[in-house]
Amino acid sequence: MKNLIYIFFLFPIFSFSQFTSIPDTIFESYLVSIGLDGLMDGVVEDAAIDTVVTLDVTGLSIVDLTGIESFASLRDLYCSFNELIFLNLTSNTNLYEVNCGNNPLTSLDVRNGNNQGLLYFTSMNSPSLSCVDVNDTVFANNNWSKDTWTTFSENCNVSTDNNYFPVTKKRLLSVVDIFGRKVSPKPNTTLFYIYSDGSVEKRIVYVN
Repeated sequence: MKNLIYIFFLFPIFSFSQFTSIPDTIFESYLVSIGLDGLMDGVVEDAAIDTVVTLDVTGLSIVDLTGIESFASLRDLYCSFNELIFLNLTSNTNLYEVNCGNNPLTSLDVRNGNNQGLLYFTSMNSPSLSCVDVNDTVFANNNWSKDTWTTFSENCNVSTDNNYFPVTKKRLLSVVDIFGRKVSPKPNTTLFYIYSDGSVEKRIVYVN
């Protein structure tokens, strides 16, 4: 009887992980501190954040929440008292509660396709925010809180650029008054926004 020779071919099995960019080091440091990230390398594994239901980053001086779009299960977001200039929540379709007030926001997009599922929303005390992009202006006006100088719109048209939320590496370092004293953003006051790239922006938001 002929000897039978069995040849086994061993193929390596690879596991491919997907990652999301987290450009803000303070935001990533927070994710590391609560065990959602293990290394300060500018990215976080999607599998570590896509089941997070509640995220509270209140008062951490975060400038950029890029990466929030991969928090696929997020229901409650508390990000007030930061230094956020823009916030894009269009990918967060399960939101139920959002507090993003007390930020120097100029761009805020909540067109997530499920505005009526977002039962609590406030952007109060955002002196530079003139408009919030929404899917349902009637629902937003009847149920959400905003400053008197802010409007809800289905198309705020704050920029003609195709990239509505431009990626920027400069960070807001501080807001000072005409005497150079650090202050919180507020309307009807001349303020100077100082950025990490050395630029200074003078802002005055007039509110009647």
